[in-house]
Amino acid sequence: MLESFSTYTRSWSIPSFIACLLSTLQELIRPKACSDQQPRDTVLSTGQDADVPNAQNCRLYIISPERLEHPAIFADELKAALDGGDVAAFQLRLKGVDDTAIARAADTLRPVCQQRGVAFIMNDRPDLAVKLDCDGVHVGQDDMPYAEARRIVGPDRQIGVTCKASRDLAMTAGEAGADYVAFGAFFPSSTKTVTTPASLEIIEWWSELFEIPCVAIGGITVENCKPVIAAGADFLAVAGGVWDYKDGPEAAVRAFNEIFSAHR
Repeated sequence: MLESFSTYTRSWSIPSFIACLLSTLQELIRPKACSDQQPRDTVLSTGQDADVPNAQNCRLYIISPERLEHPAIFADELKAALDGGDVAAFQLRLKGVDDTAIARAADTLRPVCQQRGVAFIMNDRPDLAVKLDCDGVHVGQDDMPYAEARRIVGPDRQIGVTCKASRDLAMTAGEAGADYVAFGAFFPSSTKTVTTPASLEIIEWWSELFEIPCVAIGGITVENCKPVIAAGADFLAVAGGVWDYKDGPEAAVRAFNEIFSAHR
């Protein structure tokens, strides 16, 4: 496991006429989402420092292609990508394949990630996250409620929750105990049909008010990521922006990290 999320506080100012409302929201969400949770060794780390403002320590969260015909061959691509620079997590997101294929891919790719200190996250399937010894699971709104996912994976694995472009979904996930919330899509995606376009305002809002890290997802590339980082995203979830990068995955990871460094 990597180090736990560092608890950090972001400074912000607000008009006085909504201070009471925000205070109420903080009482409802922050204690339940952060302070009241039992300590858990989470596998993603923002590296945030309490004295560092928004967007200072954004990190990369890579998502796999939807199909991997030859996991052993892809493992070499993954090694190259992870050797290109800092990566917080890799999510195995396979579609249209059976559990045997998922297990074969996980058993091949998990050691590549964990040997490099990169969290290995299973998409959609808490049961397989446990069975295949993954570091965590990401669940969508159509997959399973957070509480059921937590019951399956136990207290030590991380759970991220898709919240699309919804503040309500994010607050509900945070109150329930999610380790991170994911917003998007922010751009047209080559891997997923965009049904709920998201505005950067939702990242700005979340990062100003809440301590739980947020992941930005959806069509993010080296060329368009700077506004998302500036808005306060803790992680950028990227699929095609890495695997389809013109100079290859390793160069993509290097380029993202150069951009992150420039914002520090």
